[in-house]
Amino acid sequence: MGLTASVLAIDAGNSKTDVAVVAADGEVLATARGAGFRPPAVGVTAAVDALADTVTRAYASAGVTSVTHVSACLANADLPVEEEQLAAALHARAWGAAVDVRNDTFAILRAGVPDPRGVAVVCGAGINCVGMRPDGRTARFPALGRLSGDWGGGWGLAEEAIWHAARAEDGRGPATALAGTLPAHFDRPDMYALIEALHLDRIPDLRRHELTPVLFETAARGDAVARGIVDRLAEEVVTMATVALTRLDLLEEETPVLLGGGVLTAGHHQLDDGIRERLTARAPKAVPRVVRARPVLGAALLGLDRVVAGPKAQARVREFFEA
Repeated sequence: MGLTASVLAIDAGNSKTDVAVVAADGEVLATARGAGFRPPAVGVTAAVDALADTVTRAYASAGVTSVTHVSACLANADLPVEEEQLAAALHARAWGAAVDVRNDTFAILRAGVPDPRGVAVVCGAGINCVGMRPDGRTARFPALGRLSGDWGGGWGLAEEAIWHAARAEDGRGPATALAGTLPAHFDRPDMYALIEALHLDRIPDLRRHELTPVLFETAARGDAVARGIVDRLAEEVVTMATVALTRLDLLEEETPVLLGGGVLTAGHHQLDDGIRERLTARAPKAVPRVVRARPVLGAALLGLDRVVAGPKAQARVREFFEA
């Protein structure tokens, strides 16, 4: 069977993968969902093998075996060399005549704008920021955590909350209600018991992210230390966005700043207000907007951009995913 579809859109995150097969006119022929995409944990080959299962199901449902263009927005594609490595692995699968691999933050950016122009900051398990212009220029950060100068993300917020709570309990730091709310979440009597449980793996590491909502709840009740952590996140989000706007010469133009990921879409009033106040002060022409659309929409739109499908096709695929 020939190239009977135009775009294979892939949004592969740490926890789940969404794919869509899209015709040149924007009709979504099939979708499928699979497991997370974690090359650092399992290796590139195993990660792409898992991705292949999801793509195969989508192709079978659409009745195709290949497409014109593969638009893949992938977690853990943080450096250009990683994008190149993953693009080669996907190209070897012969899913499409051409392959583009981008970091998955670009999918959230493209999902939130009518054309490829703007800046997106994503705060989920980690934190990242990217920007793009229609002429192809982009701005990005390595987004490798503290190694590359990052602060924030759900995992980092939980770690910060634990740090402050531990110091409050033993007297090295100021008092904070976090010393009670964090252990209570795991039915532990105090921070010492929580630290012991985490250290001895009685509470799996992956559950630490559950403490991020506890941090925000504690901040909402007025705790000064918790509120300080939330304010620091607002500062970090705006700093990343402002730097990206500056790099792309968009600081003096009205430009959307898209906010995505579980932390930034949860409706935390202190965080939301802090981001908007800081953006108004530093980038008054920036237009902040929360993106809740499925990121696979952004991957599909990036693919349709590449095959020059036109605004009607883009409107059709957007209508499908936003319905």
